[in-house]
Amino acid sequence: MSKQNLSAGDLEPIEKASLDELRALQLQRMKWSLQHAYDNVSHYRKKCEAAGVHPSELKQLSDIARFPFSTKLDLRDTYPYGMFAVPMRDVVRVHASSGTTGKPIVVGYTANDIAMWSRLMARSMRGAGCTADDIILNSYGYGLFTGGLGAHYGGECLGATVIPMSGGQTEKQVQLIQDFKPTVIMSTPSYVLTIADEMIKQGLDPSKSSLRVGLFGAEPWTNEMRREIEERLGIDAVDIYGLSEVMGPGVACECVATKDGPHIWEDHFYPEIINPETGEVLPDGEVGELVFTSLSKEAFPIIRYRTRDLTRLLPGTARPMRRMEKITGRSDDMLIIRGVNVFPTQIEEILLKNPNLCAQYQLQVSREGHLDQLDVYVEVRADLSDSIGEMKRREIGAEVKHHIKALVGVTADVHVVETDKVERTLVGKARRVIDRRPK
Repeated sequence: MSKQNLSAGDLEPIEKASLDELRALQLQRMKWSLQHAYDNVSHYRKKCEAAGVHPSELKQLSDIARFPFSTKLDLRDTYPYGMFAVPMRDVVRVHASSGTTGKPIVVGYTANDIAMWSRLMARSMRGAGCTADDIILNSYGYGLFTGGLGAHYGGECLGATVIPMSGGQTEKQVQLIQDFKPTVIMSTPSYVLTIADEMIKQGLDPSKSSLRVGLFGAEPWTNEMRREIEERLGIDAVDIYGLSEVMGPGVACECVATKDGPHIWEDHFYPEIINPETGEVLPDGEVGELVFTSLSKEAFPIIRYRTRDLTRLLPGTARPMRRMEKITGRSDDMLIIRGVNVFPTQIEEILLKNPNLCAQYQLQVSREGHLDQLDVYVEVRADLSDSIGEMKRREIGAEVKHHIKALVGVTADVHVVETDKVERTLVGKARRVIDRRPK
């Protein structure tokens, strides 16, 4: 793969294009992608026929609203290769989601798809302030999960040096930071805080490491969590967004100069926001479910894919492409507790406003008799763990319980626990919710 060797100040022409130029390119590519999916994916062609629409009817970008959605159910029903639009001899790589129910989501890539993905990851990393002079500690999981290889190829495409560490082995992560002096880290946001906790355990100051930038994704995180990461590690924490079904990481990324929400790379992915209940397209600025249509993917074109992520579209700032607000939750993650809609990120915002607490938390939902019970387990900050006793932890828990009731509208029992008492996963992706209620 050829390296871009671009500096942080270099921009591709499309990153400086006018909105008219961008929309014209989107329309051209959307027509191609619709026809490509219709001609080569029988499952999607049948959905179009059932809806009474044909790719030739797409005359302007807004016409995409006439075409049927794609969902995870479509991908599971056609498992493993039924949504591929090219012969398997043209597929050079397969990834799969780490879904916990049903069959995994399988996605494929041609050589051109891999090259495009790598360029978009390099573009994302460059926007985050990375250059060919950086050393990147890649702590995303390698394997079927798209994070590890997506970040790896993007870093190499940029011309940077990549350390393919993967997730887990936290003590070794700290050792590599000490010895190899990486300047960039890529991981889930919850896992980088686990690394910071391990540094403190080893008597190290996380803010004094060689790291200067972190690109974090694969799970929702709040601006309060960003502040904690930046304060504890002394780095710029940048939000990168993606999902396997659309490409992987690098569908959108913040620019370090603004850190005001990920810019969607609209030359390759067309976004919509819909009402998750009715499917109606909502105007920019309104909160709803994020939907993507791929514009250039060969092996696995995806048309109007319902991500279940809740956000809103905002005007571009550092780039002409629209931004998406940080994900506030998922339409299928929402907890209904005693009639109240609750998102984990709502609880997270409250927890991180308390200076004694860190971002390692878990919500456990159960049912006592006919009533739902919410228990919140949250760790004290690692550097304060030894100085905060049981009585103080109870006081903090009572204070947080009050704020959750006042701001979210649900009663929760809050358990403030010592460092390392909240469950972690090997790849560092926090298991935020355990729902034990009868289905």
